[in-house]
Amino acid sequence: MDIKILFDLAILIFAAKALGLLARRIGAPQVVGEILAGLIVGPSVINLIQVNDAIEVFAEIGVIMLMFAAGLGTDLKQLKSSGFKAFLVALIGVLVPLAGGFALYGIFYGFAAPPSKEFYTALFMGTIITATSVSITVAALSEMGKLSTQVGTTIVGAAVIDDVIGIIVLTCVIGGCGGEGNVGLVLLKIVLFFLIAFVIGFVIYKAMEWLDARHPHTQRIPIYSLAFCLAMAYVAQRYFEIADITGAYCAGIALCTLKDTKYVEKRIDISSYMLFGPIFFACIGLKTDLSGLTLSILGFSICFIITALVTKVIGCGLAAKICGYDMTDSLRIGAGMMTRGEVALIVAQKGLSAGVLDSTYFPAVILLIIVSSVITPVVLKLLFSKGKQAV
Repeated sequence: MDIKILFDLAILIFAAKALGLLARRIGAPQVVGEILAGLIVGPSVINLIQVNDAIEVFAEIGVIMLMFAAGLGTDLKQLKSSGFKAFLVALIGVLVPLAGGFALYGIFYGFAAPPSKEFYTALFMGTIITATSVSITVAALSEMGKLSTQVGTTIVGAAVIDDVIGIIVLTCVIGGCGGEGNVGLVLLKIVLFFLIAFVIGFVIYKAMEWLDARHPHTQRIPIYSLAFCLAMAYVAQRYFEIADITGAYCAGIALCTLKDTKYVEKRIDISSYMLFGPIFFACIGLKTDLSGLTLSILGFSICFIITALVTKVIGCGLAAKICGYDMTDSLRIGAGMMTRGEVALIVAQKGLSAGVLDSTYFPAVILLIIVSSVITPVVLKLLFSKGKQAV
């Protein structure tokens, strides 16, 4: 083992957490500080650390654990209560940004037909802006006392479904660009995987429920849960050629109704928060290439952010209007779905790993997260302070 990896990890962890806490202190998402830490210590600035195989492994485990935690945090009751309205809001709220991102890339760099790299790069730019980061919106709605309203419930339910649809879209795109462009085969593998994941998930859930009843609140529960997560991630990518994070997310959903789910989530979060998560986000900073940030890329980044925000408001707001909400509530729902976070970074990272996305586009993603995280709570407060009260 190259002993230098210990020095690299020490620098990455310290820098990531220090700048992450600083970012949170000034009101920005903590992950932004962690990414900036990787950017500063990486080749783009002081060139103290370069990406290597060991850091790549830590980062991959980090993203798997993040998606597992996202699955564990899914509220199935909330998902069921919002029903068809949330599903339609999520579906159109994914399709419109997907089309918007694809069109934006085509306008700047030309349209291409599949299975060319340019076609899948355009698809990835659209896929990046499909997912909603619900945590910031939930915090804003909770602070205003609007989380339990019909509008709030629809936003939260749609955001959860939004992530599921976004992961399916990501899986389709990765499968299409990684193989021979046979989307039909990719869809078949996705269906088979989800069927098998449902069966395996049910069996494991029953086994974990039995174990949880006999040994509640013991460390064996999170240990076995993490083993299940890693196994599902492996099966997803090894046998179905779909993203490992899809398997991890499904594992989390399968276990999200255990009595000790919160305990498992807390234990998983310890490892993720202390080690794997910071390295994953810092690794994105390490891979971000600012040397290629030309005026053209800067112009694209500005248009990318505008497209991401506007298409979410249009897509989700239109779906809400179709579902019977008035204009004010439709705008509230659309605005509540604007935030982007970890999932956007994960999708961008997957695009980079698949070789269809250039690292010069990472600054656009980072700027999108910052801008959407700041704008969304402000817009929501303005919309809820005017017009009729949400019910």
